[in-house]
Amino acid sequence: MSRRTHVLIAVALAATIGALAAGERTLEAAARADTVSAPRFEVDPRWPKPLPNHWVMGNVIGVGVDARDHVFIVHRADTFDPQKEIGAAQNPPLSECCVPAPPVIEFDPAGNVVNAWGGPPKDNAYVWPTSNHGISVDDQGNVWIGGNGAGNAQTGQGPDSHILKFTHDGKYLATIGVPGQPTDSRSTAHFGRVAKISFDVPAQEAFVADGYANHRVAVLDMKSGAVKRFWGAYGNVPSDSNFGPYNPDAPLINQFRTPVHCAEPSTDGLVYVCDRPNDRIQVFEKSGKFVKEKQVSPRTLGDGSVWDIAFSKDKDQKYLFLADGKNERIYVMDRKSLEILTSFGDGGRQPGMWFAVHSIATDSKGNIFTTETYEGKRVQKFASKGIGPVTRAHQGVLWPGR
Repeated sequence: MSRRTHVLIAVALAATIGALAAGERTLEAAARADTVSAPRFEVDPRWPKPLPNHWVMGNVIGVGVDARDHVFIVHRADTFDPQKEIGAAQNPPLSECCVPAPPVIEFDPAGNVVNAWGGPPKDNAYVWPTSNHGISVDDQGNVWIGGNGAGNAQTGQGPDSHILKFTHDGKYLATIGVPGQPTDSRSTAHFGRVAKISFDVPAQEAFVADGYANHRVAVLDMKSGAVKRFWGAYGNVPSDSNFGPYNPDAPLINQFRTPVHCAEPSTDGLVYVCDRPNDRIQVFEKSGKFVKEKQVSPRTLGDGSVWDIAFSKDKDQKYLFLADGKNERIYVMDRKSLEILTSFGDGGRQPGMWFAVHSIATDSKGNIFTTETYEGKRVQKFASKGIGPVTRAHQGVLWPGR
């Protein structure tokens, strides 16, 4: 073999090796582009522990976490087929199982039931909502509950236009607003089927997603319950006009459609509002001045995509977790930019899946808790696995060891 041939072979080998190295670098770059640093989770299929007393839950319509990382849920104890699901509660009993659990259940961090209470009082001290909706725990450990019911024709109870406030253990403290009132998004005396209450503790203000009849965010004094201010979409004066169903091909309307499903204040002076059927998050200053908006899965119809949000517990609240009960997933977002980093979950009945994921909350350790309405009827825990590389693509079901 001639020297010239050896040289040509060496050049060809070098070119091949260079091409392979370049290809490897390209693949590595592509892999890096397809991943992002974000919170990681896996479902905890053993949380919570089995309920006592043959209890079963109905639509689990709210979740909140207190300062001890105890998880409070509120469910609708009347959303059952009596003949099929609550035989033990019939008179006479049809079977040993099952019995509707009290509407409010408190779990400790290990998933044990440590308390349960709620429902219509025997002494008529307050009006329990016809359809309770949302539960939040303030800095004093008090529990606030809204309601989105349109009323009960059989009992004569009017629409849920008030908020109930209880101690940590379920002792009645106050009714905020007047029960049984009609829709009026400009009222300072009552509400319109409240979806959720959230708190700005330093300012001692409660932010009300108001809600299923009204079309506004209302801000209350936490001590007196007085309405201090309110606003509609883009900071406009709210309107109760019927804007018809959402059309993804039409311009976005300048008002909230119902339900206005969350209004979460952040520590840097902003408020994030779930305009559920418009598939959008709107961001405001706490005064009500509009800042920006982000649509998520904007071709989602019906119930919409933006159901509830929770922030990460780091000092800067770097991440926002968005529950989408129509597409059955959780979006992990950068809170300030509203960029979607990744998402996880799927529709179904196994752990890590949902049938209408409705509400979301985080604890001090970074764990996520979700509830499900309609036929979901449960609460789930997604254990934090710290910050690390995850795929930007939808991750699917976060099963342990996956």
